[in-house]
Amino acid sequence: MSEETFKKGLERRTAVMGEAYVAQSMRNAPEFNSDFQRYLTENIWGTVWSGGAINSTRERILITLSMVCALGKTTEMKGHMRGALANGITPEELKSVFFHAAGYAGMPAALECFRAFHEVRTAWEAEASAG
Repeated sequence: MSEETFKKGLERRTAVMGEAYVAQSMRNAPEFNSDFQRYLTENIWGTVWSGGAINSTRERILITLSMVCALGKTTEMKGHMRGALANGITPEELKSVFFHAAGYAGMPAALECFRAFHEVRTAWEAEASAG
């Protein structure tokens, strides 16, 4: 594993997902998961999210969220929804992603997106008012 690529990935992951989310995912992960968290940070965040012809973090967030929505991966969906909100993507823009998912991945996938968003938005608003 490349330490430089890992560091780049950790910076990118933290910038997109937030320090608390990354800490929860990496530092609080069970020992069994630690190698995978490092692999994910280096290879996905340090290589995929940091390379290629798509330079916009905003575009990468929307692409990633579209994919996890289409796959119906609720846990990942919620994390990336929080990352989207933290990076200035509006609820209306997220709603458009969910409608897009309905057209290409089906209504059950889109419904899961809407359900997950309500949980994320409720928590997001509670955190904002608390602090």
